Amino acid sequence: MSIRIEDELLFISKSILNSGIFIFFVLILSQASFAQQPEKRIPDGTEGEYFKAPDTTTSKRKFTSWNQYDGPVSTVKFGFAFLGDAATFVQDKASADQFDMKPGFKVRDFRVLLSGNFKFKRTISWKAGIMYDGTTDRWLFRESGFTISTPEIWGQIFIGRTKEGFSMSKVMNGYAGWMMERQMAIDIIPILGDGIKWMAYLPKQRIFWNVGGFGNWLSEHESFSTYKWQTIIRAGWLPIYTDNKVIHIGASARYGEVENGQLQVRSRPEITLAPFFLDAGTIMTNYTTHFGGELYYRTGPLMMGTEYYMHKIHSPVSGNPLFNGGEVFVSYIFTKETRSYNTATAIFGFINTKSIFKGGHGTFEGILRFSTLDLNKGAITGGAFWRITPQVNWYLSNNLRLEFAYGYGVLDRFGTKGGTNFFQTRIQIMI
Repeated sequence: MSIRIEDELLFISKSILNSGIFIFFVLILSQASFAQQPEKRIPDGTEGEYFKAPDTTTSKRKFTSWNQYDGPVSTVKFGFAFLGDAATFVQDKASADQFDMKPGFKVRDFRVLLSGNFKFKRTISWKAGIMYDGTTDRWLFRESGFTISTPEIWGQIFIGRTKEGFSMSKVMNGYAGWMMERQMAIDIIPILGDGIKWMAYLPKQRIFWNVGGFGNWLSEHESFSTYKWQTIIRAGWLPIYTDNKVIHIGASARYGEVENGQLQVRSRPEITLAPFFLDAGTIMTNYTTHFGGELYYRTGPLMMGTEYYMHKIHSPVSGNPLFNGGEVFVSYIFTKETRSYNTATAIFGFINTKSIFKGGHGTFEGILRFSTLDLNKGAITGGAFWRITPQVNWYLSNNLRLEFAYGYGVLDRFGTKGGTNFFQTRIQIMI
């Protein structure tokens, strides 16, 4: 008797989730008998940031800096971040007939963060974040949970609310990204999930992977929670990995059971001050599958990359549409700094900048990106859109960044093709 592919995926997904829960409790229960030296670099969540190793030789309480406290049981670090966007538009007649857009300013993101690492034999750190999301005009909890070092299985496990792990550009810290917004082709994937994620890296083989299982036990009423549960795997290889040069090859796969048997598929044109250019409407579906690949090359100040994704919406009444899209870009740092790369989570991170407040000149970066997404499939006319975007970033310090972008895009929807010029600027502050 043959077994349907979706049944196999369901079995695999539940097995991953159950295994993750089992591993978590085994590690916690074995805490008392596990002895190891503290790691030199302790992860502060899953987005590529680290703590300094705690001082386990003293129980004295003290501030090590204005926003970091060293307590007897755990360190505590306070931080906040802010994104403010301004934009204006120049539309041709066809674009004006499609959408009415007006210039404006908007708080894109404001968040408050607390994190720390416990002074246990096993390295365990914690994180909590609350954020105002200007896109949805709501407050929500961002990454919040525990990161547990698991050298026995080559990495670490995060339990709590975090990014699923599908796509590098989706999972990496949004404040570390080179563009103002992530490419439109991954807007279909929810930004967060509540569950367990295992991240691993084999340094000798230069192989990485992360596997996650997530449910909606705590997030059922959140705007990002469009799935009852989902399973994600992302894996890849670093053919070259040195301080100066990185070649990154990765792939992602995702399976999810949709909440309430329906899913709205839509995307903005990589700017939150614009309406949803692409909208396939509400599609009746019980589950979706997603696949994609990523390729990055970085040598010194030069970086190039591409990601391409396919989203299969299993909906017989809608013809089981397959949506696809992606991006290709090139970035160059004119002041010769190099963007960091984190092997623990297989993502690019922040640039270490010579601050203008300490006699430096800051960091100047130029980027050119082409991106596209097609939501026209069969009877579904959600639109097809492409955009080309040159952008310049000025990092005044590690905490302050100004961004300037021009974009031109063409939308094929409503029986016409409309062209839009996008003029965008952003201020970014992160402590």
